[in-house]
Amino acid sequence: MTVPEQDNDIGQDSDGNTAAPDEEKTRSGIQSIEVGFRLIEVLTEASNAMMLRDLAHAAGMNPAKAHRYLVSFQRLGLIVQDPVSGRYDLGPFTLRMGLAHLARIDAFKAARFAMSELRDAIDQTVGLAVWGNQGPTVVHWLDSTFPMRVPLRLGDVMPMLESAAGRLFAAYLPERQTAPLIDAALAAAQHASRHQLPATRADYDAVLDDVRAHRAARVEGTVLPSVNAFCMPVFDATGQLVMGLMALGPESRFDARWGGPIDTALRTLAQKLSADLGHAHAPDRRT
Repeated sequence: MTVPEQDNDIGQDSDGNTAAPDEEKTRSGIQSIEVGFRLIEVLTEASNAMMLRDLAHAAGMNPAKAHRYLVSFQRLGLIVQDPVSGRYDLGPFTLRMGLAHLARIDAFKAARFAMSELRDAIDQTVGLAVWGNQGPTVVHWLDSTFPMRVPLRLGDVMPMLESAAGRLFAAYLPERQTAPLIDAALAAAQHASRHQLPATRADYDAVLDDVRAHRAARVEGTVLPSVNAFCMPVFDATGQLVMGLMALGPESRFDARWGGPIDTALRTLAQKLSADLGHAHAPDRRT
């Protein structure tokens, strides 16, 4: 007689092995829920609805076991099944959960807390910028252990041409918001003969193409001599730019390489904050 496969529950690990009493007390969870949740995770990452056999395989369980979980998830509204194709997809309750989560997120509070940890990890001056009436505006900053001679201040407006923040917002905001400030900055730069800056709108558009290609802005010595900076985008669930995460410091101590430790740390945090807001980011290009 064939014995049906049993779901893992308290007292068993994911391979069905009996857990030691101390380990069981430490976990204090219901393993069958965790096992079944693999199906939800797979569907969340999938681009389309899935057949049972494919869904079960991706979740690492046999189809019969997966089907039992899916029946319960359907009753709860977590999963729906197309009556014609038989494919499974996320249900209406998952949307309600996602919207409820997004409504409770304080993006700036989360970013401020995370930036403190980032500053300690990379020991560079870090800050947050949002779009204001006059351009990218500093709304939070933390100095490194070697403060720059010209520190950031609350309410500082970052220049559109020279700064990483200015270039980031110009790259991702609608042109109707940024064009007047960009045109004024280009005119001022031409009048002052600042040859290290873009001289025409075509030159600046090429800079913005590079920002979008790397999904980040980088400057080396354009805002202040011998000061490098990155600015990374944080997007919401609709793909709108919410804020820019900045890191800047003297070139002698600031690694401005794409893929370097500062780029990686700042980019990882920006992607995490974007994911928390419901944004699904595309693969990065950092070469």
